[in-house]
Amino acid sequence: MAAEDLPSEFDVVILGTGLAESVVAAACSRVGQRVLHLDRRSYYAANWASFTFNALLTWIQEQQEGPQPEQGKDWSSLLNDGEELIHLSNPDLDSITNIQVVSYASEEDEEVPDTAKEETSANSQLEVESAGSREEKSAEEESAEAEGTNTKGEETEVDQSHPGASSGPSEPTRKKISYAQLVKEGRRFNIDLVSKLLFSRGSLVDLLIRSNVSRYTEFKNVTRILTYRHGNLQQVPCSRADVFASRQLSVVEKRKLMRFLTSCIEETEMDHAYSSQPYSKYLQDQQLGENLQHFLLHSIAMVTEDTPTEAGLASTRHFLRSLGRYGNSPFLFPVYGLGEIPQCFCRMSAVFGGIYCLRHSVSCLIVDRDANRCKAVIDSRGQRISCSHFVVEDGYLGSRSSVTTPTRLLSRAILITDSSVLPGDSEQQVSMVTIPPGEVCQSAVKMVELCSSTMTCMPGTYLVHLTCQSVGSAFEDLSQLVTKMFQTPESQEPGGRPTVLWSLYFNMADGSVPGVEGQGLPSNVHVCSGPEGSLDHEHSIKQAELIFQRILPEEEFCPPAPNPEDIIYDGESPTPSAEEDSGKEAGQQEESGGDLNPQLDE
Repeated sequence: MAAEDLPSEFDVVILGTGLAESVVAAACSRVGQRVLHLDRRSYYAANWASFTFNALLTWIQEQQEGPQPEQGKDWSSLLNDGEELIHLSNPDLDSITNIQVVSYASEEDEEVPDTAKEETSANSQLEVESAGSREEKSAEEESAEAEGTNTKGEETEVDQSHPGASSGPSEPTRKKISYAQLVKEGRRFNIDLVSKLLFSRGSLVDLLIRSNVSRYTEFKNVTRILTYRHGNLQQVPCSRADVFASRQLSVVEKRKLMRFLTSCIEETEMDHAYSSQPYSKYLQDQQLGENLQHFLLHSIAMVTEDTPTEAGLASTRHFLRSLGRYGNSPFLFPVYGLGEIPQCFCRMSAVFGGIYCLRHSVSCLIVDRDANRCKAVIDSRGQRISCSHFVVEDGYLGSRSSVTTPTRLLSRAILITDSSVLPGDSEQQVSMVTIPPGEVCQSAVKMVELCSSTMTCMPGTYLVHLTCQSVGSAFEDLSQLVTKMFQTPESQEPGGRPTVLWSLYFNMADGSVPGVEGQGLPSNVHVCSGPEGSLDHEHSIKQAELIFQRILPEEEFCPPAPNPEDIIYDGESPTPSAEEDSGKEAGQQEESGGDLNPQLDE
């Protein structure tokens, strides 16, 4: 919508299109509030965004150049008696730092001896496979699905045991992926700035189902959970099927693990006795061997050794309760990347009347001195817009967002590789990898490896995300791990590992640091933080719900959207059982756990 067409009054003005802000926008629009949603950037989702490879290169250049200086304007002529201004700042000044790009791919195409194993040889075939040929294989893909997932819209694993005839029975050489090819195929990448997954029974999945926002996107199962131990990758058995199929565990270990997983679902008196003791001590006293303790501590609970038992058991139960809802893994990943999720909530807001403007910002707030409330905002073009509530990304507050807690950072690395960290029967694996602290890095590292079927990378490549709490710069924190687990010119160990084609390191502000609510801000200004270091989205969803309840304490948070058949237009009379049928359907969906892709039911 053009800026000159903006109305002069809204119920809620929101600045920033991150996940929490977008959820608040959708929730407010859904219950009839007039919402104006702005972002000074040219793209949605702020630090939650996903970029194509070419767009990411542009973003890197913009970050390295720094924001363009903005001339401060005097808006005092727009003030009335008893009003004062609060100026906002550029959100990109400190949120992303220490950017470092390392490209290992050759500039031009070249052929190299094909010494790869059979499992990785299918990459060259995938590299030249057209979209049309993938559609022809869709029937085979469905029959080859090994996960047994009931999530609608999920693409199944591609059976690579029968390479196409075009690749030939044996090839002495294969084409090595070059930097020029990455740029040429750049639109096939969707690279997230933040790396997270969705717990199948987490608050975000529940919200997607309840609000019907799930209709706007599709999801894939994380097909395997791996852990890095003693320099090797091992698959973590977490479901009953995985435990009994595992070759890493003895029969005795399998029985002990199943007994523990079954018993820890419910709370016991023994749990309370250990509540203040470390979770590692609790696991030791369960007579579990080191192997099982490692799996439970680092890959299932995903906590540290000194985490209290109460928190460790809560994390373990959350993991176990998410198993089996959509497959043998507790995690889901959105097709086309995490940047889709904030945009889905923005779509919902727009459907219910929300107005959106990118490349458009708020310069300052107009505050009533006596009431200490924000009465209006002045946008970047000098228009005064009245509002009852103002929701803002914390980066726009600049110096006001500084609190006594020192700034914490996350270290991020994004890699494009030519093969999987652990080749398997299928090339289309989505892997979650945990690297405990002390193995290579000082902090625990969470790694997510994505294949081309997630629509986040081109065929023949994998997209790898690494995240940990910062100790130094991202390159200092993670480069040693990359050199150890992947093949780079700095690697001193022999080959057989995935080759890194391109890498990006950067530090990102940790959104879990206490916010600025109450730090001298007007009572109707609500602050949303950016991404934090946890694997799930609980922090942002809880924050969005809390803000909504402050704005509209008597309204329901993101109620289900009505079915088109149930909408009653002016002049029409409702059918007698329309409301009853609608309520009955909603109850049935809630009882069955819901469906993430209801539009694919037919």
